[in-house]
Amino acid sequence: MLKTGPRNLITDVAGLQVGNASDAHVKSGVTVLTSETGFTAAVHVMGGAPGSRETEVLAPDKLVSQVDALVLSGGSALGLSAASGVADAMRATGRGFALGDQNVPIVPSAILFDLWNGGDKTWQENPYAALGAAALDAVDAEFELGSVGAGTGGTTATLKGGLGSASLRVDGFTVGAIVAVNALGSAIVGEGPHFWAAPFEIGDEFGGRGAPPAYPAPSLPDSPVAPGTATTIAIVATDAALDKSQALRMAVTAHDGLARSLVPSHTLLDGDTVFAAATGAVPLGDPVRDQMRLGHAGAICLARAVARGLYAATAAPGDVKPCWADRFPP
Repeated sequence: MLKTGPRNLITDVAGLQVGNASDAHVKSGVTVLTSETGFTAAVHVMGGAPGSRETEVLAPDKLVSQVDALVLSGGSALGLSAASGVADAMRATGRGFALGDQNVPIVPSAILFDLWNGGDKTWQENPYAALGAAALDAVDAEFELGSVGAGTGGTTATLKGGLGSASLRVDGFTVGAIVAVNALGSAIVGEGPHFWAAPFEIGDEFGGRGAPPAYPAPSLPDSPVAPGTATTIAIVATDAALDKSQALRMAVTAHDGLARSLVPSHTLLDGDTVFAAATGAVPLGDPVRDQMRLGHAGAICLARAVARGLYAATAAPGDVKPCWADRFPP
């Protein structure tokens, strides 16, 4: 029987912390994952319209072996400024890749499109650098889910999106996921209330509704939205000692969690991006077996995190989509 970590959050991976910052007026926000020391990271993109920063350094053949933080942000390309706010704040504390007498924080990031979600986007000054710095200042092992951080303004085909997280204990390792859900697809089966992720639910972490009595016939989406106007972005993490190549494989496998919880996923109109993070605290025993099980655990965590994000979302003035809790009350 699968068991979660004590918090059922990505921060069950010891040493990791998460901070959120939101702007209710803009209906957007930023989520930062970091630790007191650097960690191994990788990234894999399966959506057709991604937006990112410093992801090239995560390739296995690149010089930098560890990062200082990973950032998930709303705001489309404008939200890439969030990573600058995080990097500036880290540099002020002496954190970063050492180059002579200079420190350069390595802060890869990915963004989602939430510019048409009912928030006021007529700002005179880009708010995302300040939101990034605020999210970094708020990092902790405990954090909220739902309409917070990068999930503040998220939507799906049928409901409001949100920020979700989940964890598992596997063979002495801890695996976790965090996701900002903003998908062209739907997280619920048909008209709901059941989640596509229902087979992977542990306890009643997203309502305990179980599987639907029947599944609808397959259908094809017919969306009028423009490319790049959706995107679900996520991080899977573990305390296993993975190098960049092994972390990349974990990021690739974790995308299965999106396919299990969002229908459709990885479309040309989404920019679905998954980072993997490894703190290196627990050595691999059997590298092949352990990597296979860690990758599958990451996918399970990510599927559950998607449902938990929608389950925890809350209504706000100006919303363009209802939230799950209001549409399907107990």
